[in-house]
Amino acid sequence: MASNITTPSLVNEYQAAAILGLSVATLRRWRWAGKGPRFVKLGAAVRYDAADLAAFIEAGRRASTTNHGPEAAAR
Repeated sequence: MASNITTPSLVNEYQAAAILGLSVATLRRWRWAGKGPRFVKLGAAVRYDAADLAAFIEAGRRASTTNHGPEAAAR
């Protein structure tokens, strides 16, 4: 029987930090503050879905320094 469930591509916090060009400490601080990309907790392990990292990068795109992103437009 074939399964229709797709497994996400998960990376650890060190790989996620490298993908984003940030330090692991920044990702940890963002998690504590409730900011940053979505993450997955598997027991004590923290993992990031590659699709969530791509979405986080896309959400950060700006055309100018006065563009504060879609979340600012909703305020």
